[in-house]
Amino acid sequence: MSGCFDSAKEFYASIGVDVEAAISRLSEIPVSLHCWQGDDVSGFENAGSLDGGLAVTGNYPGRARNAEELRKDIAKVLTLIPGKKRLNLHAIYAETDGKKVERNELETKHFVNWLNFAKEQNIGLDFNPTCFAHPLAENGTLTNADAGIRNFWIEHAIACRRIAADFGKELNNTCVTNIWIPDGSKDTPYDRLAPRKRLMDSLDAILAEKIDSKYNRDAVESKLFGIGAESCTYGSHEFYMGYAVSRGILLCLDAGHFHPTEVISDKISSTLLYLDEILLHVSRGVRWDSDHVVCWDGELQAIASEIIRHNYDKKVHIGLDYFDASINRLAAWCIGARNMYKALLFALLEPAKMLDDAEKSGDLASRLMLLEESKSMPFGAVWNEFCQRNQVPCGMAVMNEIKEYEKNVLSKR
Repeated sequence: MSGCFDSAKEFYASIGVDVEAAISRLSEIPVSLHCWQGDDVSGFENAGSLDGGLAVTGNYPGRARNAEELRKDIAKVLTLIPGKKRLNLHAIYAETDGKKVERNELETKHFVNWLNFAKEQNIGLDFNPTCFAHPLAENGTLTNADAGIRNFWIEHAIACRRIAADFGKELNNTCVTNIWIPDGSKDTPYDRLAPRKRLMDSLDAILAEKIDSKYNRDAVESKLFGIGAESCTYGSHEFYMGYAVSRGILLCLDAGHFHPTEVISDKISSTLLYLDEILLHVSRGVRWDSDHVVCWDGELQAIASEIIRHNYDKKVHIGLDYFDASINRLAAWCIGARNMYKALLFALLEPAKMLDDAEKSGDLASRLMLLEESKSMPFGAVWNEFCQRNQVPCGMAVMNEIKEYEKNVLSKR
């Protein structure tokens, strides 16, 4: 294998690419794995079925049934993915020792096992209020016309920001807290303005408490539509873009939350002209926000290339967001995450100077040729080397380990 890698290094050097520098830079770019892939977004509340446009399809055996099983699965996944990693938690993954704790009463103590897990694994944590799968979410959360219900969700989000800040302090690693709500209208509303004013006021109330950005960064996430909110989503892209810019917080771009012909890769450079940082939820929509396992396709590569070409790796927080219960859940985790790192490495191995020179000189034919020829350059040898240096398996050896884990662990659930 080293011979292949040495040959690849020589080839890339001939076109001005420093492979060792690429590997070193990739090693410092974290990707946040989403805990909810392992248990089909069930959480530990037993509050009911999903709502707000969320749906998990499939019933493949082996779903994590409790926090201990979920952490065990995540620990296994972390051994199969190279590179720097984080873990993204939702509030419904609180552990309350069997006691009923309402979401607006959650505290850091309900996540102490996750904090300890993060320390053991030497990873950072990210966090999300859970504004769905709850009786009080049926007719809206932060936009609800009922002040009592609206305040419940405001209090929940405030609690989550405090928990996230404690994560950041305890781990000495900034936590990103992302707010997404499913609020909208199934049919055409008469008044779109009033709910959006309530949403703006609710968010202002949530963010009123100043928290050191060293410990927590806030983000807001838009969506085009959801099941039951097909005609109007109050938290639209335009709403949240304006809110994020005016409040100086992060905007979250989810790859499945726009029109099927719209891509988030084209939004990265535009949004970062006005925002210091953004958050990405990397997913794969198929005709709608279906949260398919991330494939190494054109859009994923475009996302990674935008990050690398413009040196945005310190400005873009990369998180994964998909859930597939039709296949082995660990395989879904690994395939999507490894593809994210592959796309980043591929972007780091582009002949950047040659491409830039060709474009600036107006030699667009050479630019096109370089982009196309890059696709058949010896990327695989560099990827395998990156995996080996991170002591994770290459190629289908990943599936061998997953199948062994399925035989010894998942099949017994």
